[in-house]
Amino acid sequence: MYKVVKNAEEALRDIQDDMTIMLGGFGLCGIPENSIGELVRKGTKRLTCISNNAGVDGFGLGLLLETKQIKKMISSYVGENDEFERQMLSGELEVDLIPQGSLAERCRAGGAGIPAFYTPAGFGTEIAEGKEVRIYNGKPHILEEALTADFAIVKAWKGDTAGNLVYKAAARNFNPLMAMAGKITIAEVEELLPAGSLDPNEIHTPGIFVQRIFQGKKFEKRIEQRTVRKRD
Repeated sequence: MYKVVKNAEEALRDIQDDMTIMLGGFGLCGIPENSIGELVRKGTKRLTCISNNAGVDGFGLGLLLETKQIKKMISSYVGENDEFERQMLSGELEVDLIPQGSLAERCRAGGAGIPAFYTPAGFGTEIAEGKEVRIYNGKPHILEEALTADFAIVKAWKGDTAGNLVYKAAARNFNPLMAMAGKITIAEVEELLPAGSLDPNEIHTPGIFVQRIFQGKKFEKRIEQRTVRKRD
């Protein structure tokens, strides 16, 4: 199976309205910038997006929120986006907020073929409403179901033509988990290498999980909040 595609347009060609998409990244670190830009260009509507965050105003998933292409967000941290807040409070956007560890495990479980698991996180809060509760070691745990998606879109530092991926530093966040949980996984990479170029011991996502891969044209790698230490 030849996995290399020319660009984001070809990689995302069959993403349609009303689909569920996982997008890797933590804050603005390790997000698939080229693919998000292509979704904006395509105008795909009523998307359900599973992502740790919702980007910021004018960048990342914030671009899809501005064009109102997202119907529902399944996220953990959303505090950097004013448009997200406005749409959520006005009822324009469906939101499912999940504890960060639970979100990560729900994605991992989806990729591993585990349908559900019990966790103490969220018990006694609104998150636990309507969910099954069991006691383990004297502590209540709630049942959380795995997450999967029609497409998982991830961003890697290096990849090869067989789809093997290596993430750099903090960009190795939700990307490896989500790469396993999509029915079709698309990877955009900073550097695309011939198969066999990567050290097998350094591969984070094996190519078996990746169906399409392309080299991104440019990555802005914006920082959410830039702070510097005050001089003495």
